[in-house]
Amino acid sequence: MNEPEPAAPRPTPEPERIPLYGEDAAARRRRGLSGLAGVVLFGAAFGGIAGLIGGQIAGLVVAALVALPLLYVVLFNMRRQLWLEGTHVVVRTWRTRRIDLVAAQRLDLLVTDVRGTRTVSLLVNARQRGRTAKVDLAVYAGTGGRELGILALRRLADALANNIEANGLVFSELLVAQLRAEARGDAAAERPLYRLASAAPSGKLAQRFTMDAVSRFVATLE
Repeated sequence: MNEPEPAAPRPTPEPERIPLYGEDAAARRRRGLSGLAGVVLFGAAFGGIAGLIGGQIAGLVVAALVALPLLYVVLFNMRRQLWLEGTHVVVRTWRTRRIDLVAAQRLDLLVTDVRGTRTVSLLVNARQRGRTAKVDLAVYAGTGGRELGILALRRLADALANNIEANGLVFSELLVAQLRAEARGDAAAERPLYRLASAAPSGKLAQRFTMDAVSRFVATLE
């Protein structure tokens, strides 16, 4: 009598990939095409002026010197993708980098202000030198804006809660408070991330909030 063959081990399911950006693919393509058009216009304008002064070769050289760095920036942003796999933030541009939120050495919040639009971002610094990630949590303009999805915020909060070295629990509590405000149906101006964005001083392009500053703010929340 033949013995039954042992069952093959089940493959380990891959972690779910959760996008960490608010724009859809179509919006990203439109923005990229607009950037490419701007590169062509800038290069042609500066090249045309140089061509009038120094001739055709000078115009082509200046156009290339102006356009190539801008083209690199546009293509870099078009290729940049950010997602969450388990507890890892994965950043893909020309190459792919993985940063574990549980093992991150330092966490900060960054608020940038560009032409009245304020972006609240989570800065994650890993142990490996040069390994950082910036996750945009919310973008506000006036009394409205765009925020990261509920699932992404929930998974980020879960991963950060297990970070001991950088006291990720503080940042986790901030995201949980944001989720609670959204569940209650609070207006944007009443949500924690909007209040943080509003607290940043005017006239500064970027303002970094350390763990201590975020901890004091979280202590004031209900």
